[in-house]
Amino acid sequence: MSIVEMKVPTIGESITEVTLSQWLKQDGEYVNIDEPICEFESDKATLEFPAEAAGVLTYVAAEGDDLEIGALVAKIDTSAAKPAGAPVAAAPSPAVESATPPPATQSANYATGHPSPAAGKILREGGVDPAAVQGTGKDGRVTKEDAQKAVSAPKAAPVAVEAPASEPQVAFSREMRREKMSRMRRTIASRLVAAKNETAMLTTFNEVDLTNIQALRKTYQESFVEKYGVKLGYMSLFAKACATALMQYPEVNAQIDGNEVIYHDYADISIAISTPTGLVVPPVHNVESLGFADIEKKIKALAVKARDGKLTLEEMSGGTFTITNGGVFGSMMSTPIINRPQSAILGMHSIMQRPVAVNGEIKIRPMMYLAMSYDHRIIDGSSSVTFLVKVKELLEDPTKLLMGL
Repeated sequence: MSIVEMKVPTIGESITEVTLSQWLKQDGEYVNIDEPICEFESDKATLEFPAEAAGVLTYVAAEGDDLEIGALVAKIDTSAAKPAGAPVAAAPSPAVESATPPPATQSANYATGHPSPAAGKILREGGVDPAAVQGTGKDGRVTKEDAQKAVSAPKAAPVAVEAPASEPQVAFSREMRREKMSRMRRTIASRLVAAKNETAMLTTFNEVDLTNIQALRKTYQESFVEKYGVKLGYMSLFAKACATALMQYPEVNAQIDGNEVIYHDYADISIAISTPTGLVVPPVHNVESLGFADIEKKIKALAVKARDGKLTLEEMSGGTFTITNGGVFGSMMSTPIINRPQSAILGMHSIMQRPVAVNGEIKIRPMMYLAMSYDHRIIDGSSSVTFLVKVKELLEDPTKLLMGL
């Protein structure tokens, strides 16, 4: 008997432990080499774990187990005979194939009918059986788009069944359920608590009149899309305004490291993105040197990767300042928590039509509350206030922003 031990591989320098989120193959099932057998959930991403050899799989760890790097996950008996009719992993074809070949030409192998990590999460959350979904990806793989269509497809109305007269309907439920927190949620929780406990965090507020920003977007949106292929959104304008202000107020762009302060001559703006598994904050590098179209393209690419669960550890690392937009969920006001080891975070909120005094007259203007939380150990109150005022001025007079003033 020849046994290959499958152990948790090294994933990244900062990751010492993962959670076995789900098995993709059954205990005792024959697997092919490079075939995904399970999924690991790390602090930052979900990863498939491929078989290192062909043979019969034997579980060692269970779903939900927390495993250290190098821990034994499973064993593969390579001496076991392949059962008759078992699919063979498809060899790569030298010919160039289309990304989505017609179902009739797809070859059946282990990928057939198996959802990608992102698709699997969508199906689980939507309560849809993966076996009932037709995959359109390579070799019949269930893609994220397949999963979204399956979840959003209208479901047949359940047949009404009359309850027996002896079993009265219960109006109020008292049921409870207990679920283990995902690794990402546990990591988010510990980091938020650490930020509250280990920083002298304060929040300063202001409001910004977005009349000129909205006029700018309305005037140039069509031309912008035609030239660059992306829309001019609020996030690129806010990111550019923050980057410009960060260059003028370096302490807001700095971080504490022991008894030293690290200053940055660049602005890597982390953008908070909501995903099915939690909030991620990948940075856009050198925002101070990028144009609006480049910022929009980079944010869009990061958002797509984040929601598909395809962000790499390198793409998740770094950042000198964070922007989070609670306004997309309807938030009018909040106090964001610092994304350590950064020293400040800007919170955007809903745009509300409100009456304001303009040159002695009452006008209805599109207003947004801004909230900046900061570490008072490194950023003085005067610096935080003047920084936020600078961001406000740049947004209210976008000509200054465009001219770098």
